[in-house]
Amino acid sequence: MKFCANLAFMFTEATSILERYALAKEAGFKAVETGFPFGFTLEQVKQAKEAAGIEQVLINLNTGDVSKGELGVTAVPGKENEFKEKLKMTIDYAKAVNARKIHIMAGKLDNVTSQNWETYERNLKYAAGLLNEANILGVIEPINQHSVPKYFLSDYGKAIDIIKRIDSPNLKLMMDIFHLQQICGDVTHNIKNFMPYVGHVQIAQVPNRNEPDTPGEINYKYVLEQLANNGYKDWIGLEYKPANGSKAGLKWINNYGFSL
Repeated sequence: MKFCANLAFMFTEATSILERYALAKEAGFKAVETGFPFGFTLEQVKQAKEAAGIEQVLINLNTGDVSKGELGVTAVPGKENEFKEKLKMTIDYAKAVNARKIHIMAGKLDNVTSQNWETYERNLKYAAGLLNEANILGVIEPINQHSVPKYFLSDYGKAIDIIKRIDSPNLKLMMDIFHLQQICGDVTHNIKNFMPYVGHVQIAQVPNRNEPDTPGEINYKYVLEQLANNGYKDWIGLEYKPANGSKAGLKWINNYGFSL
């Protein structure tokens, strides 16, 4: 198992995402994943990542103003040009930090129509072509409605149907076990069934989104075994809220028989 720190959730004692690169390295991580680094230039992010001497696995699409709840426009008709601009900008950042994956966020919508699904699929098809040229993998993630009400994509079946129709090696599924459990459960069978389409995995305990070994619904010793048994060998993002400090909370990794 290879674990990378999610800098949106971990090492938040440093207010700047730039400082978190170094803190992740000091804690023993070899790699990180991040949201889009709003407020920082491409050069600033590249310098912070390189100074820390750490790998970047994934970066989220530029979603717009997250303080206003904006989580992308991929499924919003009439904003196709905005989507394309944000995608191109994110690809530039990904190349700068040598991230090989981009999480394409769908957006939040009050009322979903067939037009939203058509726009979403059309934009993802465009993205797959652009990502192919850049040799970057795009991933889409169903997000549960408890954590992010009104998030457009909260259905694994629909996500996989779209991935199948677009049929590109540059578009796969982000399978966050935290969301999987709350959307459809049946974790053992779903890991097996979804694995052919998976491009990235994230984990956190349910329902409080803390470390995997904290009290909750998921037996992560078993789940991590299932991921390995079904052939997943790539990075696993630790997208959880540390219960008592990022570094202190990492003891679960050794307790489960793994290392950073």
